[in-house]
Amino acid sequence: MAEGLARARFGDRVRVQSAGSRPGKLHPHAVAVLAEVGVDISSQRAKHIDAIDQANVDTVITLCDEEICPVLADAVTHLAWPLVDPVGSTVPGVNQLERFRAVRDELVRRLDHLCVDMNGVARRPDGSLPGDSG
Repeated sequence: MAEGLARARFGDRVRVQSAGSRPGKLHPHAVAVLAEVGVDISSQRAKHIDAIDQANVDTVITLCDEEICPVLADAVTHLAWPLVDPVGSTVPGVNQLERFRAVRDELVRRLDHLCVDMNGVARRPDGSLPGDSG
């Protein structure tokens, strides 16, 4: 979902790649909830982290728990956005489709708070880099 939303949000201004440590099939609810906001991810395919050309990566946004996230090169800006897994989590009174919508909405909120400069470096709206104090 993050890949599709980032592509829709930033267009050609940044190169978006997405991968995981255990890629699987695209969940039908992910396709459905992004279609609700006009983003088509039906042709996206899950990729393993080894398929990413890490030599050409400036910024990595991880959505997983720190214990299972890949080790990153020191030169890479890392944003940790640990989100609830909409498949594996349970919230009393909230069905799985609603959990996918909640994750989608949180991703949209976080992506909307990023600005991308001409070099493709992810920055906060105030121009500071993630990890900067103050």
